[in-house]
Amino acid sequence: MLAQEIIRKKRDKQKLSKDEINEFISGIAPGQVSEGQVAAFAMAVLLNGMEMDERIDLTSAMANSGTVLEWDDLRLSGPILDKHSTGGIGDKVSLILAPVIAACGGFVPMLSGRGLGHTGGTLDKMDSIAGYVSQPDLGLFKKTVKEAGCAIIGATKDLAPADRVMYAVRDVTGTVESIDLITASILSKKLAAGLDGLVMDVKFGTGAFMQSYDDAKALAESIVEVANGAGMPTVALMTDMNQVLGSTAGNALEVLEAVNFLKGEDRNPRLYEVTTGLCSALLVLGGLAKDKDEAWVMVSKALSSGKAAEHFQKMISCLFGPKNFVEKPQEYLKQPDVVVDILSEHDGYITAMDARAIGVAIVELGGGRRKPSDGIDHAVGLSDVAQIGDKITAGETVIAKVHAASKEDADRMAKQLNAVIKVSEQELDEEMLSAVKEKVEA
Repeated sequence: MLAQEIIRKKRDKQKLSKDEINEFISGIAPGQVSEGQVAAFAMAVLLNGMEMDERIDLTSAMANSGTVLEWDDLRLSGPILDKHSTGGIGDKVSLILAPVIAACGGFVPMLSGRGLGHTGGTLDKMDSIAGYVSQPDLGLFKKTVKEAGCAIIGATKDLAPADRVMYAVRDVTGTVESIDLITASILSKKLAAGLDGLVMDVKFGTGAFMQSYDDAKALAESIVEVANGAGMPTVALMTDMNQVLGSTAGNALEVLEAVNFLKGEDRNPRLYEVTTGLCSALLVLGGLAKDKDEAWVMVSKALSSGKAAEHFQKMISCLFGPKNFVEKPQEYLKQPDVVVDILSEHDGYITAMDARAIGVAIVELGGGRRKPSDGIDHAVGLSDVAQIGDKITAGETVIAKVHAASKEDADRMAKQLNAVIKVSEQELDEEMLSAVKEKVEA
């Protein structure tokens, strides 16, 4: 069937068959379907939606548009598991979760992306480690997964290539917000990775792409149902992104916080809550723990014994990073030119902050990209970030330390941060401070 006929059918609010979807998607990567046709298809889907079986067929077709990884040849002793986040500010969970799951007997081939818009990217964080090869060939990738139990790398071009084309088109045609297309984009790459199980971290709040709780939950339900319908067991956790996750935001700073977390030197409570929640859900899903309680004990042991930190170091070493990185991370992470304390301009309790504005400000510092071709200053960002619920005093409380390339940049960040923090005389209750809100299952 002609591509234009498939587009016309969806334009006219008709349901597409599995064969029609396969026909259209299979033509994208080799160029048999033009970018204009991809744009028209995306707009038709955005405006008219897809039924659940259409979403499943679309996701499967995109996953099968390129290489699908197989792991049987490695004879691994545990399940192939992964985690994906919909994006946030200060989200370094992946750097902790992957080695924790490896320490508990799982194998984590984590294919990550660069920063998108105001949110940071896991791949950019890994690129801040001197010598680390974040985009190895398939042979080294598999070798690292087998030897270290985990590998955090960038997705290769032959995995779900139809998604790569469609995403680029959606980004410039106003069709990013479609839940059908978001679901297929996320899951096609995970299906192509040959996973036995996936846990999704679906974020809502000021720093998330889906700011509304209801919109984020609809996405979580779609992802879980489509993934399970496509044969990949998946659960999702709804987590709060109304503030920086952890105490840092910025590539090298987040790596340092993750390493200190693994070593037990500094464990931010909200970061601990989100990380252990996702790890526990994934261990149960992968059959490595019988229930949440057993999984939590396993996670705690992996951290307290230092085994998770050992797996992280093994991964760094396998991918040509420093052999003693976990021991002396600051020796291999770029340092900023300027570090300045940001003092509070207000008295009271922090009750809210605009996490998206903080993410945008970090991009303006040079910690993210204004356009795809831009480079990144891995050293810039924020550390010691105050949290919602903290009591602060004007002129005395340090609400963050800004790491910048110049005093002017630091001063601008100080003004921006104070402007996006809301302070009240009223203290928040514990329930409002919880970071993990709900679990979504099939």
